[in-house]
Amino acid sequence: MFHSILSVLDSFVSSLQTLLYVDVVQPLLFKIGMMDYDEDTYDALYWVIVGVLEVLAMYAILRPLEALRPAEEWQDRKGVRVDVLYTWIVKLGILNLFFFFTFQPLFDSLQSWMRIHGVPNLEIDNLWPGVTTQPLVTFVIYLLILDFAGYWYHRLEHRFGIWWELHAVHHSQQKMSLWTDDRNHLLDDILQASFFACVALVIGVEPSQFVVLVAITNFMQSLQHANIRLHYGWFGERIVVSPAFHRRHHAIGFGHEGTAYGCNFGVLFSFWDILFRSSSFDRTVEPTGIRDQLGAPGIAPVHYGEGFVEQHWLAFRRIAARIAARRATAAPSSDNSAAV
Repeated sequence: MFHSILSVLDSFVSSLQTLLYVDVVQPLLFKIGMMDYDEDTYDALYWVIVGVLEVLAMYAILRPLEALRPAEEWQDRKGVRVDVLYTWIVKLGILNLFFFFTFQPLFDSLQSWMRIHGVPNLEIDNLWPGVTTQPLVTFVIYLLILDFAGYWYHRLEHRFGIWWELHAVHHSQQKMSLWTDDRNHLLDDILQASFFACVALVIGVEPSQFVVLVAITNFMQSLQHANIRLHYGWFGERIVVSPAFHRRHHAIGFGHEGTAYGCNFGVLFSFWDILFRSSSFDRTVEPTGIRDQLGAPGIAPVHYGEGFVEQHWLAFRRIAARIAARRATAAPSSDNSAAV
């Protein structure tokens, strides 16, 4: 059943891919003299089509829910507009596709070396013949492994100062909406895409499976960030990350300052937070953002930028300030050691 559904979806996207490529993309490549990129462009078009369909589905389903059951009421949506640009850049999947196929030859060479030297390969689907060989079971295992990796990737983003300054672009949004998930510094996107491509290749994910895994994860994360008053009940909240659960992660004073640099780091599944003691199930709707955006007596609020370019530039400035402060702190220690 599961395999049949994937096959139907794959056939539909492949048909669109061929149609668009033959009628639009290939003539354009020929006209501008870029036929050397013919094959790579055809492969990338599949991912782009999936991304476009995902954005359209996301807007059609989630925007009405935001209007019917908003977690917060806003006078305007001005602060949301830049996130739409982020979404189109990320959801088209170019970064994920690029790193997956860039690392593929490296892993093929590594696997050949392992076979020659008798090193056993990691074959998830053969762990339990007859069970893990079932497409649905294999897919769920891949999803769990990637989500476990995602939990720790996300938690470490909050743990290290320089990395946090990149991730802070995401957390600085004070009007969370269906578009907010993709509001990330592009350098962080590159790091994330390369990390998950490596994990996926190591555990043996096929390219077609990787596309579906990323699409599901992206859609669920868009739902989590949507401005919707929604939770999944006592039991459901302890399995799957809901908008209410993830909003707590973005709440000022909780998401980055709670249990060991924050709480509710789960990407799809909330039970990782329970297992590693970083969960908070308080459903109170709190203001979202970062505490230093509010300022304090005698301290000016920190500005994280309004536009796409400004947000990226200010992140680099904050990183430079952290490095300079660290060097300044280390310098007196070095001077004292020399004096002794």
